[in-house]
Amino acid sequence: MRAELLNSLALAYIGDAVFEVLVRDYLLEKGVVRVNELQKRSVQYVSAYAQAEFVHLAMQNNFLTEREIAIYKRGRNTKGRKAKNVIIHNQSTGFEAIIGTLHLEGNDERINEIFAYFVEAVDEHKLKKLRGK
Repeated sequence: MRAELLNSLALAYIGDAVFEVLVRDYLLEKGVVRVNELQKRSVQYVSAYAQAEFVHLAMQNNFLTEREIAIYKRGRNTKGRKAKNVIIHNQSTGFEAIIGTLHLEGNDERINEIFAYFVEAVDEHKLKKLRGK
């Protein structure tokens, strides 16, 4: 499937699923095996707040490519469902659209680079607004 033919919400939909699997694999590899603990720990990685804050950090540090920023902005500006914090939700949707696009293009190497940087940011408490800890 060609990513450029899909709307941003569809890209975010698949990106969310891909990112969730990466987080679950990561936690299992770290030795977290109890379901309650897996759920509790995964929230700090998959929360809209963490994803939104990560994008800001990544752009501030020139980590994202111009194309990834364009995908993020397109995804961020998509009108979707109502959320408690629409701005954070939209920013998270933009992040997930990046992951979804890269997944559909088969660019696992870049997804892994982004995920490694994301995990580093979360694990080293570089993100300011982590909610749901």
